Amino acid sequence: MELQLVHLSNVIRRPLVDGAGDRLGRVQDLVARVGDDPHPPLVGLVVKVVGRQLFVPIGNVVSFEPGRVRFDGRKVDLRRFERRAGELLLGQDLLARHLINFVGGRLVRANEIELAKVNGRWEVVGADPSSRPALRRLLPSRLRWRSTDGSVVDWATMEPFVAHVPSARLHIPYRKLKRLHPAQIADLVEAASHEEGEEIIEAVGEDRELEADVFEELDTTHQLEFVRTRSDQEAARLLASMAPDDAADLITELNQERRLPILNLLPEPQQRKIRALLSYHPETAGGLMTPDFLCLPASAPVSEVLDAIRQSTAPHEAIHVVFARDDAGHVIGSATAIRLIQADSTATLGAVAVADPPHLHADWDLGATVRKMSDFNLTVAPVMDDQHARILGVVTVDDVLELLLPTGWRRDFGTTAPEA
Repeated sequence: MELQLVHLSNVIRRPLVDGAGDRLGRVQDLVARVGDDPHPPLVGLVVKVVGRQLFVPIGNVVSFEPGRVRFDGRKVDLRRFERRAGELLLGQDLLARHLINFVGGRLVRANEIELAKVNGRWEVVGADPSSRPALRRLLPSRLRWRSTDGSVVDWATMEPFVAHVPSARLHIPYRKLKRLHPAQIADLVEAASHEEGEEIIEAVGEDRELEADVFEELDTTHQLEFVRTRSDQEAARLLASMAPDDAADLITELNQERRLPILNLLPEPQQRKIRALLSYHPETAGGLMTPDFLCLPASAPVSEVLDAIRQSTAPHEAIHVVFARDDAGHVIGSATAIRLIQADSTATLGAVAVADPPHLHADWDLGATVRKMSDFNLTVAPVMDDQHARILGVVTVDDVLELLLPTGWRRDFGTTAPEA
């Protein structure tokens, strides 16, 4: 049986009538309670009667009809409406507002809110983000009352922002956000308003590692926007959980007077790595590289090398390749993680490694870096010192792509949903 939908826009601003059809007031809004239900139940109506906003429990509503709402009885309780914790006014708080759609991690605009009676209970069942609701309102009332066209998004997949409704005292649930990739969450933040973005960042703040991953995925403009609103201590906490190269990039964008105070608040090992990276131009191999990678003795058995990969705290993309060094500490070869997995576990790293891996130098510009990585199909390229003996860091292909892709490419290629 097809679900019969009632459009919110066809209910608000409609008269509330009694059993005899006499007008009692005008519906101002509908109230829903947000909680663990996948489809929030309606709890009542806000009705304007003789200049007063009154609350009518949903149990006193007989039906939603074209052009009016029918009330059970002849008298309305004259107590004023007061919003309670966990309640949303569907028209005021949600209509034409952003919602997070967790299917695909997109923002959608609720151009219509859809209601339905399910097992005897009125519920919020979906939202329509398309432009069709605006077109539908041009139709005669009898044609637009319950019409639908399949563009409705199930409410169970969505979550409202409440940054603009502090009295609702609601929060975006972290348990839903953590299902998304950090890049998807960052896309949501970038597509949202500043207040909405702050709400998302606050929600992921329950998980410091996820918060850092999301922050790294943000474009520089949004990173700076959030850092500016935080104290030096809060900013340092965020930077301390970022990869050193990403933290260094962000520090160079900060106002001059904040750079040193924030840098001095970072843990000493992180400070040392960032200060070394800051000595290079940001668009050279030295500025692009991360100082965290794996370089192990050539005599190490493959089984130990794989254990080292499992236990490493270096960025995952940086340990796709493991470098081999001789007894003097000089780099003599490299082996990809795939090559190591396929090798005999008793073989040594030196036996598996490819000798004299292609490399970069810290002062190479972006063009030279890209050419070398492209020519040799490198996803991880070591940056060697001038003596070709020691690795200073590694450049990963994602760092290069980030510089090569145009600003706003995610929106241009449809990763974020355009606003309706």
